[in-house]
Amino acid sequence: MDLGIKGRKAIVCASSRGLGKACATSLAGEGVAVVINGLDQARLDAAAAEIRAATGGQVTPVRADINTEAGRATLVAACPDADILVNNNAGPPPGKLADWDHAAWLSALEANMLAPILLIRALVPGMRERKFGRIVNITSAMVKSPRPPMALSTTARTGLTAFCKSLSSDVVADNVTINNMLPERFDTDRQKFMAERMVKEQGIAFEEARRQIASSIAAKRFGLPKEFGDTCAFLCSVQAGFMSGQNVQLDGGSYAGLI
Repeated sequence: MDLGIKGRKAIVCASSRGLGKACATSLAGEGVAVVINGLDQARLDAAAAEIRAATGGQVTPVRADINTEAGRATLVAACPDADILVNNNAGPPPGKLADWDHAAWLSALEANMLAPILLIRALVPGMRERKFGRIVNITSAMVKSPRPPMALSTTARTGLTAFCKSLSSDVVADNVTINNMLPERFDTDRQKFMAERMVKEQGIAFEEARRQIASSIAAKRFGLPKEFGDTCAFLCSVQAGFMSGQNVQLDGGSYAGLI
């Protein structure tokens, strides 16, 4: 299927590895000129080279901290007329209420709610003027299924979800869509971190920790980053122009709810 986005421009945040990189790769494979972003220049350059080799696409690495005003300005300046914005950012580590002081809450809100909102604010006027825009936020399955250890992250991401739902009904008349991807248990560095945490807490082998995590998924396996990236590319397609304000669950069928 031709997704109809060849020649478009995209900013993909936090994309030197993991799910962000998977999204950038899938978009580049569709002929989108992609700006990738991260904090480590060497990792960014390596990711850009890898995506170019895999897709033959145009990839521009931009080192910028999107949690800061200066970093966001740097990223937007690299592609001020972006047709596609994929918001992504690292979440805070698991914990408990006693761990989260005022500074911890502010940090989570800055990274997982305010940073994406302010990038949307910077880019959506141009998208509306050009009558094409696709905004995809990578949030978390726990926006719909909150769990105590991840409450810090979930609270901030749910705020972003609410903001985007309110905005989506306004901008869709100008062919600008906003959708959220809710991943759980994709085989990335995040899952390695979670397995290593289980090793320390439970005294089990690393492979046993991964087996236990995979067994908690209805599909009984980890998700593949390419599956995630290709779903993102579809949400950015011309075919998805009538789909906005949605939360797309990508969790191997594990979500127990109806909506």
